[in-house]
Amino acid sequence: MATTTFLGNATINITPTGGTAVDVSDQCTKCEVMVGYDYLESTAFGDTGHRAVQGLQTVAVNMDLFLSYGASEVETLLAAIQTAGSCIIVVSPSGTTESASNPEFTITNATLENNPAIMSTVGELAVASLSFTNGTWARDVTSP
Repeated sequence: MATTTFLGNATINITPTGGTAVDVSDQCTKCEVMVGYDYLESTAFGDTGHRAVQGLQTVAVNMDLFLSYGASEVETLLAAIQTAGSCIIVVSPSGTTESASNPEFTITNATLENNPAIMSTVGELAVASLSFTNGTWARDVTSP
């Protein structure tokens, strides 16, 4: 089995619903996208074990962003997402060109679980740990 090494350099664009896309790639130190489905029980009489079918999509996005203040900065983006109620997140593992080795995931109607409006410790770089849930996801491996 062939083995390759992957060096993460994700591209991350977030758009508050009804707003403008913001590229936060240079502000992000960690990004995790977990996608899947709820499973619905489909076991019938006579089955010897449980069976399930796919239900609704599930999605969770966790990221750590440097917290910065001002126009077009992270705190302004988070406030816009909170005001809008949801956002669109577009993430690729490495660069913007989609391919089988660099799939792009688009999460629509994601909701921000927490908004660290102010974080301040003397002498420390403020890093906001964000969690997004809900919405739907689509995987794309074709270049535009």
